Amino acid sequence: MSLVLLSPFLVQGGVMACDEFYFHRKRRLLRWERIGHPFDTLAFGITLSVVYLLPYSASNRVLFIALAIFSTLLITKDEWVHAKFCSPLEHWLHALLFILHPLTFIAAALLWPEINSPALLIEKALYRGLLLGICVFLFYQIIYWNIYDRNQRVH
Repeated sequence: MSLVLLSPFLVQGGVMACDEFYFHRKRRLLRWERIGHPFDTLAFGITLSVVYLLPYSASNRVLFIALAIFSTLLITKDEWVHAKFCSPLEHWLHALLFILHPLTFIAAALLWPEINSPALLIEKALYRGLLLGICVFLFYQIIYWNIYDRNQRVH
C-alpha cells in the first residue's frame, strides 16, 4: 500500500511539469510569479522534508500540519495574476494542482510512521528522490526565471 501512497506525488509532478514547461514558457512569467513560484516550491519542500527528517510524534505532526496548511494557502496567492493572464486550460490545470497539493501532504502523513521502517527501503529511497527532485526544481525556477529568462527579455 505504501507505493500507492507515492502516486499523488507522481501525478502532481506530471501536472506541474505541464504547467511549468508548457504554459509558463508559452506566456512567460511576470515578476510577481518569478519571485513567488520558488517560494511555493520551497514551502512544499520544507513541509515534505519534515516527514523525512523528523521522527513521527505528536509535536512533529502539529508542525507538519501547520506547514501543510501554510503551503496550501500560499499557492493560492497568484490567482489574482492568473485571472488576467492565463488561458482557461491553464486555470483548469491550476485547479488540479490545488486538489493534488493537499493530497500529497495527506499521502506523506500516511507514509510518515513507516518511512524509517527497514521493510520500506524502496519507499524511503523514492521519497528521498522526491525531495531531491523538489530541490532541483526550486533551483531551476530561481535560475531559469530570475536569471536566464530575465536576461533573454527585451528591456
